[in-house]
Amino acid sequence: MATAAPETIDLLAPASFAHGQPHDQFRWLRDQAPVYRHPEPDGPGFWAVTRYDDVRAVGRDADTFSSVPTTMITDPPEGFGFGDRQMMLMSDPPRHTALRRTINRQFTPRAAERLRGRVRELARRIVDAVVERGECDFVTDVAGEMPSFVIADLLGLPLDDGRRLYHLTETIHAAPESQPEGAALGAVLEMFNYAHGVATEKRRHPREDLASLLLASEVDGEPLDDIDFNLFFILLVDAGGDTTRNLVGGGLVALLDHPDERRRLEADPGAVLPTAIEEMLRWVSPVIYMRRTATRDVSLSGTRIEAGDKVVMYYGSANRDERAFTDPGHFDITRHPNEHVAFGGGGPHFCLGAHLARIEIHELLSEVLTRMPDLEPAGPVEWLPSNFISGPKHFPVRFSQTRTSRE
Repeated sequence: MATAAPETIDLLAPASFAHGQPHDQFRWLRDQAPVYRHPEPDGPGFWAVTRYDDVRAVGRDADTFSSVPTTMITDPPEGFGFGDRQMMLMSDPPRHTALRRTINRQFTPRAAERLRGRVRELARRIVDAVVERGECDFVTDVAGEMPSFVIADLLGLPLDDGRRLYHLTETIHAAPESQPEGAALGAVLEMFNYAHGVATEKRRHPREDLASLLLASEVDGEPLDDIDFNLFFILLVDAGGDTTRNLVGGGLVALLDHPDERRRLEADPGAVLPTAIEEMLRWVSPVIYMRRTATRDVSLSGTRIEAGDKVVMYYGSANRDERAFTDPGHFDITRHPNEHVAFGGGGPHFCLGAHLARIEIHELLSEVLTRMPDLEPAGPVEWLPSNFISGPKHFPVRFSQTRTSRE
C-alpha cells in the first residue's frame, strides 16, 4: 500500500525540523520519489536523495558527485570566496586527500584511544559542575561542553574559549530567518579573527598541539598560510562539535522517549552502551544532509541528473530506510548489524573524527548514567532551528545526585 503523502514536501523550512527530522516527508519520498526535484526559492532547485543505497552511492563517488563549490544547498554569495583555497570538506581528491593527510594521524583509532583518559577526566569535570544542583540544561551544561573542551584541548586553547566557539557554530548553522540578518556571516568572521590570533600565537610559541601541527604542515609542497589555517580551524571547531553535542542530547531524548530501552541500558551499561551509541547515531542522525554537485550527466534510481545539478544526500532518511534496516522505526539499543550512515557512509569524506566522537559520547554517557540517576525532563525540548544540523538546542532536566564519579 502506498504511503500517504504529507501535506507538503519542504526540506528547507526550519518548521519541518522543529521537532527533529521530518520522517513523514522522508518516508513518502523514499517510497514515491527517492530522487526528488526539490524547489529552491532563490536557486535552481536540487535533487533530494533519500534512500540508503543511493546516499551511499553518491557519497562514495567523488568523481561524479563533487564537493566543490560547497556542501551546503545554497551556493556561496557572489564574491564570497577564498580564491583557489578550499576547505577540506568542500574539496575533491587529490586536493582533499592532501589536506586530509596533514591531520589524519591525529584521528586514527589508536590516536583517539590515547585521548580516552583525558576525555574521561573532562566527562567527570562536566558532571561535577552540575550534579549537586539536581537540575540543568542538558544540552548547554553537559552535551555541549564535551566537544567544546575536547577541540580546545586538541588545538591548545583555553577550555573556556572552546565554549565560546561552540556558541558561534550554533549561530552559523541556525536558519537565517531565526536570527538577525547577517548573524551567521558575523559568526564566521568572528571565528576567523579568533583563528588569526591563534595562528599568530602558535607561530611565535609552537607547542605539541593540533594548531601548531597544522601551521608547520605543507600541502603539495606549500606551507599553510592564514587563509588555509582559518578554513581548517573553522572546520575542526564546527565538525568537532556537531556530532557529539547533538548525538548526546538527541540520544538522551530517545532514551527518555523509550523507557524500556533506557532500563535495558541502565541494567548493563558496560555491555550495552557500545551498540546503544550506534543506534543513537542512526536514530538521531546529527548531520541532516550534505550536498554534492554532479560533474556529468548520470542516472540515479532511474532519474536523470544533469551535469551541474545539486544532489543532496539526506542521512536521516537513509538511516530509516526499510530497504536497509529491519523495523527502522523501532529504537533498539542492541541492534546488530547497524551499518548506519551518520558519519557519511564511507567514501573520501567519511567523518575524520568518528573514532574520537565515539569515545567522547561513550565517556560522557557513562558518567551521566552513573552519576545522574532518575534523570527526567523538567521542561520541553527545544530543537535547533536548522535544516542542516539536527539535535536539541535546550533540554531542561532534573535528577538525583546520589552516586559518586566512576574511577
